[in-house]
Amino acid sequence: MIPSDVSSTGGRQPAVDDPYALSAAQIRPAPETFGGRMRQLGPGFILSAAIVGSGELIATTALGAKAGFVTFWVILVSCLMKVALQLEFGKNAVYSGLPTMQSLNRMPGWRLGRAHWTLWLWFSLQSLKVLQVGGIVGGVAIVLNMAVPLVPTGVWAVLSAVVTAWLIARNYYTWVERGSLLMIVLFTGLIVLSLVMLQSTQYAITGDQLGEGLRFNLPPETVGVALAAFGITGVGGDEIMYYSYWCIEKGYAAYTGPNDGTPEWADRARGWIRVMYLDAFCSMLVYTTVTAAFYLLGASLLHEQGQVPDGYAMVETLSRLFTVTLGPGAKAVFLVGAFFVLYSTLFTATASWARIFADAFGQFGWVRFQDPVARRRVIATLSWAFPILWCLLYLFLQVPVLMVLLGGIATSVLLIVVIWGALEFRYRQLPASLKPSRFYDICFWASVGSILFVGLYGVWQLL
Repeated sequence: MIPSDVSSTGGRQPAVDDPYALSAAQIRPAPETFGGRMRQLGPGFILSAAIVGSGELIATTALGAKAGFVTFWVILVSCLMKVALQLEFGKNAVYSGLPTMQSLNRMPGWRLGRAHWTLWLWFSLQSLKVLQVGGIVGGVAIVLNMAVPLVPTGVWAVLSAVVTAWLIARNYYTWVERGSLLMIVLFTGLIVLSLVMLQSTQYAITGDQLGEGLRFNLPPETVGVALAAFGITGVGGDEIMYYSYWCIEKGYAAYTGPNDGTPEWADRARGWIRVMYLDAFCSMLVYTTVTAAFYLLGASLLHEQGQVPDGYAMVETLSRLFTVTLGPGAKAVFLVGAFFVLYSTLFTATASWARIFADAFGQFGWVRFQDPVARRRVIATLSWAFPILWCLLYLFLQVPVLMVLLGGIATSVLLIVVIWGALEFRYRQLPASLKPSRFYDICFWASVGSILFVGLYGVWQLL
């Protein structure tokens, strides 16, 4: 049984017996006040912890180091532009009660066996995505080795994988939510503190420099790295697909209840969708703040010196510069922040992969996802299997940066599935009683257009 959540009134409510099975017994009206909605947030915490990772630590900082402040606006637009697709997946979960793989499998089109072609495409891309998270394990181990050099990187990698598997295999939504929230508070506070500390040095950021970064200029020599940063920062295809699981496990769909076609159901659905919108907006504020901070660190510390380190060398370079400018204590602050940035991705990826793969295996007919007991068993097993697999890949390949980049290529292709699914949800599966405003549709198409452009650009670069 999933632990209880805090209700809109602040009290404890009975646990949701099975958030993946809608019933009238679990119906609950959505909170109508802002404070009540804030108390129902949670999926966005997990999403923010997943989003802020190697892309923000490496690609965003590298863009700042190469371009200076002039492309700061690219990062802000990237974080703001993609959230509409996230909302569409979250909204679909609220009104249908179905997680991503089940929703995709309901779409019309070519099928192989029991599964829609989008599921098979997603599944085939995971071989590269496995390498990407293996690179994250390596990144966590590298940062820990920088902090405690006496322990070899390989030992840190094994410890990180085992501890993560043990934490996630408990299979509680509330545990994942609170762990993510703790890491968000830590890495956001520490990275912003690093930026504030920078203001007392010769590298202090001025108002003119910030103004330069908000003029929407894009020098030709920065186009390639700017598009790469646009593709990897903000909410990505993976996180969009994971979001529906966390919305369901938080209880948004169960509280809405099965669609009986009544005005009361439509009112509940709109209420919980408004809660989900607030959740997504708050998560956007978090990952935009941290991503912007990393960009500004790169632009202020590295650009003038002409330093653009590759991969995880970025962590060593920035920590060394912090030591030079602010003293040894500043390096510790930055390394702790960098650790939580990377580890939060490993932590939430383990929980998210276990759920989405269990769901996919259910659609392929390999497991019984609809059975709560069987589902828990499969998720717990995968929570151990994936960290061990990622760790072994890192230990044998020992190329964390290449592993992350290969996963990035798969992410570009995965955007095809995300866009296809979002269009299907918006125009074929959405109940007429929940039709959104024209402004929402404008934002939706702007999000589709920008992500499709960057995805095609990534594939073109590969070919």
